Amino acid sequence: MSQTDLELLLRELGGWDWELCRRELPAVLPRLLSMYQESEDWTEHIRVLRILTEMFLPHISLGDLEQTFFSKVLPKTLQLYDKLMYELSSEAKGLTGQNTELRSTVRNLLQTIVQLLETLTSCVRYICTLQECVPLDSIRTLPSSVLYVIKSTFTHCKDSESVYCGHLHLISDLLQAVFKETYSLQKQLMELFDQISVGPASTEDDITDMVSVIHTVLEICSVISNMDHALHANTWKFIIKQSLKHHALLQCHLKHSDILSGLCKDTLLSFHSSLQLAEEMKMSDIQDGADLRLFQKTVKLCRFFANSLVYYTKEFLPFLSDLCSQLHQLFLQIYSKFPPSLYAPVISEVHQDEISRVFLVALDPLISQLLPFSPFMEQVLRDTSGLPAEQQLPQCLLLITIMDKLSSQPEEVQTLWNTGKRLSFLSALFQSFQQCSAELSLPVCLPEVIGTGQPAVPITLYHYVCVHLCSFIASTLPSQFPHLEYALLDAVLGSSMITSLLAMDSWCFLARYGTAELCAHHCVVIAHLIKSWPNECYQVSVLGVLLKRMLFLMAPDHQVEFAHKFLPEEVENLAVWQHVSLRALSPDLGKRVVRELCMAALAQCRRWLNSRRAWGELQPVNVAFSVLLVACNFSGDALEAELQASILGVLGQFWTFLQAKQVSDEPRLQQTLCLLLHLLEFFIQALDAQLISQVFSLLSSLLRLDPPDHIRLAMLDFLSSVGKVFIPQEVQRQVVPQLSCSFASLLADQTWLIHQRALEAFRHFAEETIHEDVVPQCLNSEEIKNKVVNFMAKVRQGEETTEARIERLKQERITCDAHFMKMARELESTGEPLAKRACHPPSEEQYKSAVGTMEGAVEAVKLLLQKGSPPAWVAVKLEALHTAITILRDSVRAEMSFACATIQPPSAPTHLSCCSSLQ
Repeated sequence: MSQTDLELLLRELGGWDWELCRRELPAVLPRLLSMYQESEDWTEHIRVLRILTEMFLPHISLGDLEQTFFSKVLPKTLQLYDKLMYELSSEAKGLTGQNTELRSTVRNLLQTIVQLLETLTSCVRYICTLQECVPLDSIRTLPSSVLYVIKSTFTHCKDSESVYCGHLHLISDLLQAVFKETYSLQKQLMELFDQISVGPASTEDDITDMVSVIHTVLEICSVISNMDHALHANTWKFIIKQSLKHHALLQCHLKHSDILSGLCKDTLLSFHSSLQLAEEMKMSDIQDGADLRLFQKTVKLCRFFANSLVYYTKEFLPFLSDLCSQLHQLFLQIYSKFPPSLYAPVISEVHQDEISRVFLVALDPLISQLLPFSPFMEQVLRDTSGLPAEQQLPQCLLLITIMDKLSSQPEEVQTLWNTGKRLSFLSALFQSFQQCSAELSLPVCLPEVIGTGQPAVPITLYHYVCVHLCSFIASTLPSQFPHLEYALLDAVLGSSMITSLLAMDSWCFLARYGTAELCAHHCVVIAHLIKSWPNECYQVSVLGVLLKRMLFLMAPDHQVEFAHKFLPEEVENLAVWQHVSLRALSPDLGKRVVRELCMAALAQCRRWLNSRRAWGELQPVNVAFSVLLVACNFSGDALEAELQASILGVLGQFWTFLQAKQVSDEPRLQQTLCLLLHLLEFFIQALDAQLISQVFSLLSSLLRLDPPDHIRLAMLDFLSSVGKVFIPQEVQRQVVPQLSCSFASLLADQTWLIHQRALEAFRHFAEETIHEDVVPQCLNSEEIKNKVVNFMAKVRQGEETTEARIERLKQERITCDAHFMKMARELESTGEPLAKRACHPPSEEQYKSAVGTMEGAVEAVKLLLQKGSPPAWVAVKLEALHTAITILRDSVRAEMSFACATIQPPSAPTHLSCCSSLQ
């Protein structure tokens, strides 16, 4: 057909009415389609396409739409669109304000694209007007073609800054029109899909096409994520709605990984945007206006994504087994950037409350949905020691949230979490809590309702965890009780003191909340553990602290039974009684136990004194001294005179053969000395001149040998009580210089704990002593004198800012993590051989954590070097570390080369923790 004939036909068609188009459709449509396929002029192309869609499309039956119209028109339309976009991108590179001809060309191209988009929109709009369900096979070509145009156009708009080379202002009005028409086209297509029918009888092609549509819209989501909030939300709403609407047909075909990843990613992006806006408003002190409205819209977008995650996971949970790590990371990353995290931005309480009330509350049901899901449990309860520092507190808070929900779950769900493959729930909680050293030290605070009907008040992290843990214990089912007991005991015996304290506090709550019989049973079990433990170690000490506390909670009749089971007069039971406080007992029972303990302990001491006095056999003597200390703490001055004389006589015999060098070299003898000093405090006013002289002579000699800290602390406890003593005239010349030198040495100690305790001890001594001339002799330098004067006057030293303290605690976390790793290794190396288990190779997270620790240590050294000159030994140590790192690097390279050449053999088995053998 010639150009003249084409023009005549188009003019003629312009005068046709609705009825004439309907009658002439069979004759004219083929001619128009042929013209459309042959046309190369863009303007003519758009003109023909409009005539086809506006005048003839409405007269084609729904069943014939695909075969007669869409399959013939849309492929050519896409060719036109691609040529337009290619031409536009090519011309846009040379766009300048001076080249008016090129500017006009680019604007004409954009106008043509707007017309094309308008035509496609009217086409889709017409299909939407049909008052019936639209089978997908009737419009099969339409969705994919329209989505292709939408995605490409949005991508062009997103990249417009780079495409137009900084001259966006020259065509911004038309580009905005392009975006607006694309928005309308997408909205119209989404309305159409509400009418599309994909039922159980649908073909495989229908299912494939529907899945393709959802996946393409998902790709569009990634393009428009930062362009428009409403568009972004509506696009995701379409994905979720169509996925749920056709759940039964599509569940096995959808890319759940891509959809869930996209939801998590966009949730985090929106959350970070809301935090950034809140932080900017905090810094600029803006509380209203456009920024606040944008913040509120962003928070609502966060809520939309949270609700979408809840809906999607509810329907497709069985298909998300491999995606639980993403959900876990979502929670951790959100809470790592939200107060009270040390790594959160500073935002106002108002904005914090809005985020919590609008977004986090909406995210909360997702946890409830995931609780019965075993893969999620395994992910959450895996070893978290390799988590980044900023995610340790979020992990702990996530576990507490789960713990609060578990009590309302069915028994099988509680069993699932309490019998995890690697860690039980409570074991994971205690492990996570242990990692929060910086947050516990600061401490961070969290809101908690302490009383019914009362507002929430901020409480420390320790208090918060303890309250929720005790609530969980109170709701524990009988069937889960063995898991609770095991987890508590394992935590008490662990290497972290603060975690052990949390477990003890929780156990004491259990003793109060449970029956008297349960408390008594636990006391007996703990006492047997102490009695049967093969070696003196810190685990015995913490068990002793727990027993001491729980004895106060025992019923009086059970205390009597306890004394019968562990008779005080029997030497083998002294190991138990050394840890208790006799004040827990009734007065009558306490007096009887004191006398029996003293008699048994004194007999034990005399047996050693009358033997060959081998240092290796001192442990029973130290136990006897500990028991005597327990008796003295209970009785004080009320201790029978006969027993006082006997104890003092035995103590005097021990002082006669103690020598400073032996004490310095022998750990057991150091423990003996500490116990002797503590016992002397009770008899300080009854000491004779000879014993006073012996004591100070030994302490003075020992200080010159640089004794360990625990001996220094024992010395200070003793020295603080010396103020009550009148030093006999005959030994003053010897004792007074030794006393003043001892105080001077300890006051000058560089260890902060020793120095602080020395200040306290000296103040106590100075306030009580009648030997006032000794006081100035202890202050042998102006620096020490100033520190003591400031301490006495309660003058505050320079305080660090909150920001500085937080940064310091972050650095200290590195040291703590290294310490806990060392303690864990030592714990595994103690005790008898246990059953073996498979050794899992270290994870990538563990390597990241270890290397991160090294990097943190390097940064810490850099900071120290900036503050002053280092000691001479630092250079030598750094050289040694450099050599060690070089060896490690070579080892890694060799291992990688070996791994490339061979198959790795299975790892050798390792031993279980000694704690696990107590089950």
